[in-house]
Amino acid sequence: MRTFLLVLFSCSLLGCTDADSAGDADLSNASPASTDTLPAPRRPLTDSLAGLPVYTYLTGKFDPRENASFVRVADAYTDGDPYLLHEDTYAAFRDMHVAALEDGVRLRIISATRNFDRQKQIWEAKWNGQRLLEGTEKANDVYPDAADRALAILRYSSMPGTSRHHWGTDLDLNALNNSYFDEGEGKKIYDWLTNHAADYGFCQPYTPKGDDRPNGYEEERWHWSYLPLATQLTDFAAERLQDADISGFAGAEAAPRIEVVKNYVLGVNPRCKE
Repeated sequence: MRTFLLVLFSCSLLGCTDADSAGDADLSNASPASTDTLPAPRRPLTDSLAGLPVYTYLTGKFDPRENASFVRVADAYTDGDPYLLHEDTYAAFRDMHVAALEDGVRLRIISATRNFDRQKQIWEAKWNGQRLLEGTEKANDVYPDAADRALAILRYSSMPGTSRHHWGTDLDLNALNNSYFDEGEGKKIYDWLTNHAADYGFCQPYTPKGDDRPNGYEEERWHWSYLPLATQLTDFAAERLQDADISGFAGAEAAPRIEVVKNYVLGVNPRCKE
């Protein structure tokens, strides 16, 4: 019953389809999604993507369940929740998954596409103190100033309209804990990804902060982005997205004060902008 309720709840947020229902199939002998494992070339900047204005797509203000470019990820690749990805991202991930299995590494998707409405639910629950920050703080009590509160939430959660997870290009793998990847199976997974993910078009956008990446979210070893699509959207954000465009949720007034586009949307690993 618990499993059924979890699936039902996930479906209510993201939607379930019958597409690609591989279920619990054995993937040990799976074939790649394509014979060419090289990532697709970077696309030129255009005004539309997946049949939507690029601004609409970039800010996640659409329902991926109703967009033909988004497909349901087979259960055998996930933790059991009904995730969606852009079809190009999914094809590249499947190729990468096969290659990783051949090296004894199993990649498991634990989060994928989240549109504006879903991100708004997550953000506002933290903003209003209904969901504790990193399990310890009620943001509305600890951070009365809007900018301070936004920065605290932004350590690991995106403002609605600014998340790479809106795009269908980004996925979280295996564990949402950096320390998991320090040793044992987690280290084996992370080492494989750092050595091979780029061969399939994937990049880790949130590396440790330093001279190359002074701003933005904290390190996320689990978060990987499919660049042939994501770089187009990053370019669009750099050219056309303004802080004042980020609106429609509690705390949006903080966006210009913290320069959310410059510091967070564009505050990624420089290699993920190439």
